[in-house]
Amino acid sequence: MMNRKEFMSASVMGLGLCAVNPISAASTNRKNSSVDPKVVRKEEGKVQSVMGDYQNLKLVGADTNGLFTLIEQHNEPGFGIPLHVHENEDEVFQVLSGQLEMTIGGKLTIMNAGDIIFCPRGISHSFKVIGNEKARVMLSIFPSGIENMFEELAALPSGPPDFEKVSKICGKYQIQFV
Repeated sequence: MMNRKEFMSASVMGLGLCAVNPISAASTNRKNSSVDPKVVRKEEGKVQSVMGDYQNLKLVGADTNGLFTLIEQHNEPGFGIPLHVHENEDEVFQVLSGQLEMTIGGKLTIMNAGDIIFCPRGISHSFKVIGNEKARVMLSIFPSGIENMFEELAALPSGPPDFEKVSKICGKYQIQFV
């Protein structure tokens, strides 16, 4: 029978060995990565308007080896995106300032500065900026690729959107409006 001291010693050694594999795997993956670390300053990124959604693309697939896209949004009260579903991407919205009204999976919630919401792929969601101040939101999208759709939408002529064209572009990226 093993005493307490022997058990603790064996457990700690076992845990240490378990930790070696993930650390080793992470180091191996990092060595095989085809991207370099990147610092993006507050004023840097690619700024674009996607049908009134003011975006600053901070990191895109080319920067993250296709893992994710990171977009800072700056939008006026009243701006919103209608209910839609992503087949390929999960999204995380982090409200940095202002307030959002989010609907996800049929449930309405108010998001304030500091709040985070996870929107898994396959579940309908929408948002609208509410209150009296602009909303600043950091949007993380996993995996990357959707930035290509945003660039196509940003290239559309200004004015009232042609929903047929918008739906066609979004459909190409397997995003459907509900």
